[in-house]
Amino acid sequence: MPDDGARERKILDAAHKIQQNTRKATEKGFRIIISGKGGVGKTTITALLARIFAEKGFTTLAVDEDPQMNLPFAAGIPWDERGRIVPLTQNLDYVEEKTGARPGEGWGLMLTLNPDVSDVVERFGVRAPGGVNILVMGTVVQAASGCLCPENTLLESVIRYINLREGEVILMDTPAGVEHFGRSIAKGFHQAVIVTDPSFNSVQVAERLARLAKELGIPSVHLVINRVRSKDDTLKVREILGESMNLFSEQFFLPYEEDVIRCEPGVEPLLERASPFMEGIRSLQETLEEYGNETRGRGTATSFDA
Repeated sequence: MPDDGARERKILDAAHKIQQNTRKATEKGFRIIISGKGGVGKTTITALLARIFAEKGFTTLAVDEDPQMNLPFAAGIPWDERGRIVPLTQNLDYVEEKTGARPGEGWGLMLTLNPDVSDVVERFGVRAPGGVNILVMGTVVQAASGCLCPENTLLESVIRYINLREGEVILMDTPAGVEHFGRSIAKGFHQAVIVTDPSFNSVQVAERLARLAKELGIPSVHLVINRVRSKDDTLKVREILGESMNLFSEQFFLPYEEDVIRCEPGVEPLLERASPFMEGIRSLQETLEEYGNETRGRGTATSFDA
């Protein structure tokens, strides 16, 4: 027979853990934007961070604003279930419901410029493994049509709404490059994670993104150099950036690992094993959590390179 006292302690411990997680989920929360040049691994890193935050008890919303729309699959939704993911811009009924205009049809003066989209996450958020909510924004494709008003109006309203949500960690995977990194996205975000690899072009994009993030008022900007193969890569990045390294609150050097490539598109196998790469990712998550809770100062570099 099980010991009644041990059983009671186990129940109380479980209740205490649920209470802790609930308290985490109801705090003000914080918002993190992830950006970088295409192909440097930002979607994989976004998915890993989302899963770890959720694993630690935070209510977590991952927003996929990248036109490639790979974040749901990186976060663990099976590829054969892709049919249940409908990007907002392709949900013509919702666009029309909220803006008063149906994409592809004449809308004239009927367009609602500031629609109420407070139901968007509850209606269209997709639950990924580990309890992560994912909202896929989609992209607008209209050839030679000039104004992209109904879809863009909806997306801008959703971004504004996301910036006002509290009680959760919000991670936004942005389109590659600097073109879409604007004030409407940055407003309300407390931290930016700029991802690069050691290549010259990627580092140059990272520098421009960091400067833009600072100009837009994001207080903490972190640099992640992914796929580092040697100390020469580390030195190369530092040499390219020079004094611009001071733009970043923290720097993380993640080693190149074949497992990361083999696991694509999902990150589940990476979460299940220990590795220098995952050590760096977990250190990044801890730093974001600490900055989000306003308990950490600035300045140190965290390196997991060879």
